[in-house]
Formats: sequence, C-alpha cells, structure tokens
Amino acid sequence: MQSRKTPMDFDLVTGAMEATGIKNVGQASIREIKKLIDNIEKATGERYVRMEMGIPGLPPMPVGVEAQVEALKKGVAAIYPDIQGIPELKPEIARFVKLFLNLDVDPEHCLPTVGSMMGGLACFMTLNRMYADREGTLFIDPGFPVQKLQCKILGQGYQTFDVYNHRGPKLREKLLSYLKTGKVSTIMYSNPNNPSWICFTDEELRIIGELATEYNVIVVEDLAYFGMDFRKDYSHPGKAPYQPSVAHYTDNYALLISSSKAFSYAGERIAMLVVSDKVWNMKAPDLKRFYSSDQVGNALVFGTIYALSSGTSHSAQYALTAILNAVNDGKLNFVEYVKEYGEKAKVMKKMFTDNGFQIVYDKDLGDPIADGFYFTVSYPGLSGDELLKEFMYYGVSAIALATTGSERTEGLRACTSLIQREQFPVLEQRLKQFHTDHPVAK
Repeated sequence: MQSRKTPMDFDLVTGAMEATGIKNVGQASIREIKKLIDNIEKATGERYVRMEMGIPGLPPMPVGVEAQVEALKKGVAAIYPDIQGIPELKPEIARFVKLFLNLDVDPEHCLPTVGSMMGGLACFMTLNRMYADREGTLFIDPGFPVQKLQCKILGQGYQTFDVYNHRGPKLREKLLSYLKTGKVSTIMYSNPNNPSWICFTDEELRIIGELATEYNVIVVEDLAYFGMDFRKDYSHPGKAPYQPSVAHYTDNYALLISSSKAFSYAGERIAMLVVSDKVWNMKAPDLKRFYSSDQVGNALVFGTIYALSSGTSHSAQYALTAILNAVNDGKLNFVEYVKEYGEKAKVMKKMFTDNGFQIVYDKDLGDPIADGFYFTVSYPGLSGDELLKEFMYYGVSAIALATTGSERTEGLRACTSLIQREQFPVLEQRLKQFHTDHPVAK
C-alpha cells in the first residue's frame, strides 16, 4: 500500500496492523483492536481518540470506594464470601429492583456476580441445559459480541436476527418464526441496546414476555445501561417512570444489572443477577446431566457459580451494598451522575455529521435516537471494515457493526465514555481531515 500523509504515521500503522496477523481489522474483536491501538500509541507517542471499548470514563462512586476500603481494613480479603452473596447485599439488590423496576423479588434470588459477563455465562451454562432437545439462545441483535463467544466456548448453538426492521408489532412475527421451532431455551438482548442505543417500548417488551411465557423460554435481559435512556428520568426511587423491563410481562426472566456503567464501578467486576421466583424454583430433569440438582436455583448457585468462581470479590460486595443503600435511600442520584455520556454523545455526533458521516441507527421507532453511551456512524462509499481500517491512520478507533450481529455492515460503533472533552478539538480536526481526504461524490 502506497504511503500517505495521515495524522498517525502511515507506514508505522500499516506495519502494526500487519504484525497482528489479523487479515481484516474490521473483523477483529474489541480486545484485539485495543491491543493494536495500545501498540501504535506506544510506538508513536500519539494518542488515539478511543471509541472502541465501552469502558466507563467517570470516577468511581466515592461511597463505594470508602465502603470497600473499610471492608478491606477489617480483613475480609482473608475470608471466602458466601457464593450466594453476603447477607447485607442481597436485600439491597431486592430493594433496588423494587424501587427502580417496580418488581418484587426474593432477596435469596439476587446474586452478585463477577460482572455481568459472569452473570451471562452462568445463565447460558444453566438455563440452556434445562432441555436436552433445545439448541440454546436467540439473540435479538445487534448485541454485545462476547455473549455469542460465551455460547461458542460452551459448545452451545445460538440463533440471531437484527431487530431494526422488526420493531413494534412486527417483532411478534419475527420471534414466532424462531420460537415455533421448539429449539430456543433463552432469549437475550440489551436495553438500552449496545451498540445501536435503540430502546424497546413497553409494547415490544410485552410481546417478548408473552411469547416467552407461551413457549416456556427464559428471557435473559441485559440491563448494562440501567436508567441511561436519558429521554425519561428513571432516577427517583419508588416513583414512576421505572426502568422498562420484560419482567413486567413474564415471570420467565433473569436480569443482568451491571455496576460498571450506571455506578462507574467497572474495575472491581461486580454485578447483580436477579432471577424470578418462578425460574428459580423450576425443575428440569435434564439438568441432572450436569448438576446434582434438577432445581434451577440450586444448579445455578451450587453448580455453575461455585464451579466458575466460588463467589464474587468479598470487598467489592461491600462497595455495591453501600452504593445501593445510598441510591435506594435517595441520597445518591446515579442517573444524574452518568448524564455526561449523553451530553458528550450529542456534541460528538454533530462533529461526525458535520464532516460527511451519517448516523446508522438514527431512529428509535420514528423518534430520533437518544444520546447515550454509544452511537453508530458510517461514511458514504466505505464499508464498515474499510472505514475502521482508514480510521487507524487518522487516530480514531471504534468497532465494526458487523461484529455485533448488525445487518448494517457499512457502520461502526462509537463509545463516548473514554473521550475527554479536552480531546474534542483533536477529534474534530481529524474528522475534518478525513472528510477532506475522502471527498463524497455529489
């Protein structure tokens, strides 16, 4: 490839990409892209505008840090925690779910996990083994690529479709086409959605819930961005509106509630897995192929979670307990704390569109897409793979939408979290140069 003048040293970037052995950077995983950019930054001393990873960019909540430090000082690091969670945490999770989702859940069915990554893996391992004649998970895409990787490494089958053209009432027919096969054990999606930031309506959640009940399928709802659809205010405990959830329309649910984004506590890998009473108490004889119990709750805790990690960081559980207590008591407005992501997204999207880019998932059932943790972009004349490769030379990073199960292969997912406002002029300058170097035919 002929050398060009670009913001990042063209020959060095080309060499770095070739050295990875990745034939197509657009198909690389998030972590592979991160490693590539780390290497280029180290070699050049120049910073990328980094949008490839969904890493929180805000300080951790002080109330959690203080509680965790205090717990460490008391010596909990020397003691194994109960695998089902410390006694102080479980009722706070149940109280949070009641106050912000308006759901009654048994505290015993509220489990801390090593991030929602572990919560998802635990669900796949347990719930997808309940019936020997079913194949696994139906992913309502686009979605988080690693969740499909989890199914792959477990040897489980999965199915997937891009929901964008099947919104509203059309979602029922699309789901039925899969559920009628009798092969689906679980349905999984994120809401708000990673990467598109679309948000399911109550009508759509009702459709998912009703069909899950009818076909005896369990919905694993990933609430990684809890309360972060900033078009509505979900921040007041015990007051409507509540975070939308399929759990209002079916008892066949397991909820993944992350502490990483909503509480800015990603580094300690602590999350919540909330299982409905009905699912917890279900008995599935086929579980005995893998576990000593055929009861879902027992298999999940004393089989899967025990084997995966023997529990979750002891001190981090005290941090989460303190955060939830402050949030539940109305002393800490966690939504207000993370609104910075939406405000940055609004500024960044304008920078892109002012320089010839287009927002790929631009509408949410006819309304403009919300400003939040992620947005999606494309550039006329370039595929997503081509655009991502070109971005490497311009000091901008993202991931290709194709890796998320999206049918919009011309696009990239951009994350707002790691970009500091002082980097905005750099981003704008690089986008302007990109636009100059890649003129759009009129």
